Amino acid sequence: MRRDPRDEGQRWLEQAHADLKWTRHLNEQGASYLVCFLAQQVAEKALTAFLYACGDELVIGHSVRQLCKRASEYDTRFQPYLDEWAVLDSYYIPTRYPNGLPDDIPAHVYNQKAAKDALGLTEAVVAQVEAWFADTAPPEQA
Repeated sequence: MRRDPRDEGQRWLEQAHADLKWTRHLNEQGASYLVCFLAQQVAEKALTAFLYACGDELVIGHSVRQLCKRASEYDTRFQPYLDEWAVLDSYYIPTRYPNGLPDDIPAHVYNQKAAKDALGLTEAVVAQVEAWFADTAPPEQA
């Protein structure tokens, strides 16, 4: 039996919140490369939450830009952020694998500024998705 779309979206958003909590913790610990990667993951999950809540039956893909583009087809509030949030896609592979960077490793390349910027972007994604859920909540949930 298929879940209610809004409930499925809430499930994904709850996981995004849990991941965001630990991303913030890792940022405090100075794990910049992990913060950058997890920021991309949190944004991906938050946008996936929105798409499931809108009724998509299967959301496939890891690109924040592509997920944002799909989200903007349902709600134009996402359109202005398409290019800004796309930066998070650059953290998907090179933050995890040494062969994604020439002659170095992620732990040496990604710094606190990159982590701060990535965290700020992902917090903006989550905030937009949260705002949509709040704006569209059924009267008994508002």
